[in-house]
Amino acid sequence: MTETSATMDAPQTATAKPHLPDAQTVTQVTHWTDNLFSFRVTRPRSLRFRSGEFVMIGLLGDNGKPLLRAYSIASPAWDEELEFYSIKVPDGPLTSRLQHIQPGDEIILRPKPVGTLVHDALLPGKRIWFLATGTGLAPFASLMREPETYEKYEQVIMMHTCRTVAELEYGRRLVESLKDDPLIGELVGDKLLYYPTTTREDFHHTGRVTDNLTSGKVFADLGLPAMNPAEDRAMVCGSLAFNIDVKKILEDFGLKEGANSDPQQFVVEKAFVGDGI
Repeated sequence: MTETSATMDAPQTATAKPHLPDAQTVTQVTHWTDNLFSFRVTRPRSLRFRSGEFVMIGLLGDNGKPLLRAYSIASPAWDEELEFYSIKVPDGPLTSRLQHIQPGDEIILRPKPVGTLVHDALLPGKRIWFLATGTGLAPFASLMREPETYEKYEQVIMMHTCRTVAELEYGRRLVESLKDDPLIGELVGDKLLYYPTTTREDFHHTGRVTDNLTSGKVFADLGLPAMNPAEDRAMVCGSLAFNIDVKKILEDFGLKEGANSDPQQFVVEKAFVGDGI
């Protein structure tokens, strides 16, 4: 796996007239694999969001109109910049272009955050499970850096499944950096349990999130009891098929799906953008 990164020192408030509507300036781009990259952009002064929410971002299409997709914000609410984590789709209307951005370029960012993967949508509990595949990790990259996560829960479990070890690298580096983070390191302590798995390459943990939950393997490996509605809360982000499968499993454990207007034991991000972007 070859990682390449480019960074620039970009001002938080641009004085030049933007070339795009709702323009923000790219400050850093990191290519993690041939099909995964992350990037950071300036943050609009007007943007206030809850960690775990998403916004619409994009570029201008050939017709001169904005081509926008929903992207979870991977940075926490306190960050001065915004971070995003994306797949590269060769024929994707947006990512076929977005993957070529460089520091100094502009993207369109509509500062109207929404989403269901927020703490307000869950009832109080003892443990919080973050369940993701691929770039579905993005909202949890935000929530794992959010102090409220560790103030609300005794244990935070991050289950993340990718095809290969290289595709886990973005998440692995983020998790490893948290305990030494000057802002939240003390809060994180030993509360965060990281459970990465692969499906197409040998690794110390293998198998899908769904299989490791239903078999009980993840509970045995981490020394935790099986999920129960009195203590466990969960957030889910992946493909539509993944979300449906995990929802059924969580319901079988006795957990009930909630929403911003009706907090319960788990929530699913329905706006996650998959392989066609």
